[in-house]
Amino acid sequence: MARKQKRRSRCPIAFSLDCFGDRWSLLVIRDMVFKGKCYFGEFLTAGEDIATNVLADRLERLEDAGIITRRRDPEKGTKIVYGLTDRGIDLVPLLLELIAWSGRHDPGTAAPRKFLRELESNRDELARRTIRNLRERQAAEPQR
Repeated sequence: MARKQKRRSRCPIAFSLDCFGDRWSLLVIRDMVFKGKCYFGEFLTAGEDIATNVLADRLERLEDAGIITRRRDPEKGTKIVYGLTDRGIDLVPLLLELIAWSGRHDPGTAAPRKFLRELESNRDELARRTIRNLRERQAAEPQR
């Protein structure tokens, strides 16, 4: 359950920014959604050069906002595994919109052209499929 956060205003954009609007949080969520990452060390190897203390802080903020969960991995007892909550999964359409925007405006984007074409032609279906895959991945994970 999300912890109560101090709000700077009742503006919906300000609320969103308070939850995930820093330089790193959406990149962590991106890695969870599109790359299946779930361990601290995996986030460090994402190629973004995030410092360990910054990553630890962002993971804690995302957990406090109810966007991710943090649990001990039942198979690797000393490791912590992170997962998206329903609130986190609800960010998939936003991530896809950001990718589409970047695809239109960043000639050097790393997004594959095939993915961008599919996104532009069938955004809603791509969002539904991505969300369905995330929920299936969650259901297949052992209870933590």
